[in-house]
Amino acid sequence: MADASDKPTSAEPKEKVTKPKAEVTATTTTTNNTTNVSASLVPQQPQTLSSKDKTTQRLIVVLSQACLETHKMNTGPGGGDKFALLNCDDHQGLLRKMGRDIAEARPDITHQCLLTLLDSPINKAGKLQVYIQTARGVLIEVNPSVRIPRTFKRFSGLMVQLLHKLSIRSVNSEEKLLKVIKNPISDHLPTKCRKVTLSFDAPVKRVQDYVSTLADDESICVFVGAMARGKDNFADEFVDEKIGLSDYPLSASVACSKFCHGCEDVWGIY
Repeated sequence: MADASDKPTSAEPKEKVTKPKAEVTATTTTTNNTTNVSASLVPQQPQTLSSKDKTTQRLIVVLSQACLETHKMNTGPGGGDKFALLNCDDHQGLLRKMGRDIAEARPDITHQCLLTLLDSPINKAGKLQVYIQTARGVLIEVNPSVRIPRTFKRFSGLMVQLLHKLSIRSVNSEEKLLKVIKNPISDHLPTKCRKVTLSFDAPVKRVQDYVSTLADDESICVFVGAMARGKDNFADEFVDEKIGLSDYPLSASVACSKFCHGCEDVWGIY
């Protein structure tokens, strides 16, 4: 039984708390004043853009030449085949036997880029679409609401599952969070879309200034090389021009971050 001191008295009016809802602001009423709680403090699911939507202005990032390749290692505990995602840390001996350069096995670059992109405010605002084009030509669509594992080991397991089952579904629904889709990438882009490749050899442009030249209904698609090294001709058949972002070499993850921040500044996303 509750103690009498726990009951509200006339001198202590009972405090009424309104449970926050998915609105612009959540209001909590106290004894003396009203406090507005910003909706940004309430976790919200990123808005989802569909590839079928051909009109909404957005930033599209294509991680090109991504090093996502599985290899049959041995028989698993249950007697089935066991596969692993090839990477330069765990499979140096195997890559040497295959006559492969270890730079061809860098899935960690794709992992870093995905974390950077999906954590960005522009993704949470529903203005970002991400695709992965592997070095072997597999095209993957990334749902904005997917939670990419933070550790590389778990990410590797997820990619193996995706490449063999062709899709990853949400635990709570039938929604596909990752799925293999048909090539070419141009079939999935908005009708009015400027396509560029990031290149160290191209003229350097400030992202904010470049994005400002877009029409109000024009999207931008950026092809970023998700490999350790190589030529920047991986998207020549699709792009309108090549641009540089810095006088210095940048990692793919930093390049993704710079473009996201530039679009956020121009489009008023904070």
